[in-house]
Amino acid sequence: MRIGLLGTGPWAERVHAPVLAEHPGWEFAGVWGRRPEAAAALGEAHGVPGYPDLDRLLAEVDAVSIALPPAVQADLAVRAAEAGCHLLLDKPVALTVPDARRVVRAVEANEVASVVFFTVRFGGDQMPWIEKQAAVGSWFTARSDWLGSVFAPGSSSPYAASPWRQEKGALWDVGPHALSVLLPVMGDATQVTAVSGPLDTLHLVLRHTGGASSTLALSLTAPLAAGGTGMELRGTSGVVQLPERGEGPIRALHRALDALRDSARTGERHACDAAFGLRVVEILAAAERSLATGGPTEV
Repeated sequence: MRIGLLGTGPWAERVHAPVLAEHPGWEFAGVWGRRPEAAAALGEAHGVPGYPDLDRLLAEVDAVSIALPPAVQADLAVRAAEAGCHLLLDKPVALTVPDARRVVRAVEANEVASVVFFTVRFGGDQMPWIEKQAAVGSWFTARSDWLGSVFAPGSSSPYAASPWRQEKGALWDVGPHALSVLLPVMGDATQVTAVSGPLDTLHLVLRHTGGASSTLALSLTAPLAAGGTGMELRGTSGVVQLPERGEGPIRALHRALDALRDSARTGERHACDAAFGLRVVEILAAAERSLATGGPTEV
């Protein structure tokens, strides 16, 4: 199947384009971006054309891989789905619940496959761990730390210039990663309470179906020496920890593309599809409401 890339920024250049060019199950067909000259340059680097006309690209591919800010992604995802293209979406699917719902409706109405690329959810050691802990069940509580240093003094992150990250902070950037692992293991969230910490740091307490609880610490401004991720589950089976990430996003994106290809061929929904992405957005939006009101918010 043929796939096109929407986006030309650091995430598209460093991760999406190289993976699309080398993935054996997809034919990389071209690049579209909001800056035609950038699309042409990125396409040339990988031997594919840059498309100044998005509709033409959508008409010539079976799927699109989207590497664009979430506020831009929703409209383009709907447009691609209406053109019959399967969707590899980035997280978060959108920055508002109505926009995320529009994406889900477009996916369902046009019967296309969708996968949301949460990097840790598609990690080589993390995928089997998540499946195993979900099968074990009976977890009493969980603790999750996702402390990034994108905006910390001395950071050289290429994503520090991202306007949407500057505006929305850790909740919307690393929050989806934490939820993508917690929800399949602990169950859906029914209530969220949010408390602000230093700078963009946020602490969440989730109540899950079945009565279990979890806590999340999220930040993009943690000092360089204090950054890192970790997750711990406690229950009748004891205490377990999420395996450390031993690989970058390249291999994870290969697995996400495998998942999209399989879903497109079989017609079976993937567990990490647009509907799951919508649920993540609903929880993040509830956390924002909790932060504004100072109390727990039902999800």
